[in-house]
Amino acid sequence: MSKGNVIPLASREARLKHLIRHHLQELGFQRDAEGRLQPPSLDKDAYRRFHRGQREEKLVANKAWLGKHQSSLLRWFASGSDIKPHLIRPELELVDGRTWQSDLFRMASLYWQVPVSDGYGRRMRFLVWDRGNDKLIGIFALGDAVFNQAARDAAIGWDHHRRSEALVNLMDAYVLGALPPYSHLLGGKLVASLIRSRKVVNAFEERYGGSRGLISKKKKSARLLAVTTTSALGRSSTYNRLQLNGRKIFEPIGFTSGWGHFHFSGSIFDELRSYLEHVKDDYATNFEFGSGPNWRIRVIRRALERLGMDTKLAKHGFVREVFLCKIASNADVLLRGEGRRVLYGGLPTVREASRAALERWVIPRSERDLRYRDWLVTDLLASIHGNSTRLDLAGVQAHGLGN
Repeated sequence: MSKGNVIPLASREARLKHLIRHHLQELGFQRDAEGRLQPPSLDKDAYRRFHRGQREEKLVANKAWLGKHQSSLLRWFASGSDIKPHLIRPELELVDGRTWQSDLFRMASLYWQVPVSDGYGRRMRFLVWDRGNDKLIGIFALGDAVFNQAARDAAIGWDHHRRSEALVNLMDAYVLGALPPYSHLLGGKLVASLIRSRKVVNAFEERYGGSRGLISKKKKSARLLAVTTTSALGRSSTYNRLQLNGRKIFEPIGFTSGWGHFHFSGSIFDELRSYLEHVKDDYATNFEFGSGPNWRIRVIRRALERLGMDTKLAKHGFVREVFLCKIASNADVLLRGEGRRVLYGGLPTVREASRAALERWVIPRSERDLRYRDWLVTDLLASIHGNSTRLDLAGVQAHGLGN
């Protein structure tokens, strides 16, 4: 490149600052009396608006793939007329990569209005089937938990050292929910109930029981002791009061602090990282856990700092409730390093957990509210492509990453 085509650093920084301000103002950020940009009102419409850019980018990236696969995969999604509530038979299937089931999971995840991440580090993806009609009830996926999560660490009683040792035994449900029309029947609660089941523990043991640490490279005897998740926004109707047979499945343990990266869309983030690379800042490439959320937040804050902008712009202000599912009954004791024997006693099978969930939530809802019958499978495609006015998010939870 000739010298005449080199963009001066000052010009590049001015352009990037303008791009960031314009992007945030489009999301609803407004200037206060001192001229500083502040987050908008914290409601669900604003939350969806914050994610709109990421969702549009994800749909654009998947447009060709959907055109190729959606017709063959649509057969696995239900219309309301396909469901016979008393005949629903849930079954859990662990998804392997490069299979049609993996494609089905991918298509189902595109329904979420809050874009689903691809996860990072260890990952386990599950399809929840209704074997009464061979239709898909919902999905969930477990991935490595973020390293810093204040509410979780306080609830468990972790210090920095113990967290480093024990984090391998904890996973995070980075997507979890039911698809319509099962979502109309509180299917999200059914799906969440299956996380605490023997099949999930056995799948984890088989895949990760003898895994090695990403940094230490030391072999660790990993055991699935607990799973965390967060609500999409504020309190969650899916996880709160979620218990079966007198045992809580997900317990609320606090709230996130409102910091994160989801309001910086993929293209904006790429611009920030490219800028750090240009100025040879180590934050551009110096990270430990792949492209995990903690690193992404550090990149954003570092770039804002180097641009002379307020690093508090990395605070979106949306507080989400944090939940903890104790897979082992003594999970908190083991995670603190105060015991060695894992107590999985009373852990239900998928059949036992789903039968209890059907009797408690799904069947009673089907008798009180018949609107699930109106859902057509073509409505799912309209929702994925953003053309439906009948969008239903009941029973669906997904969360942006970061604290």
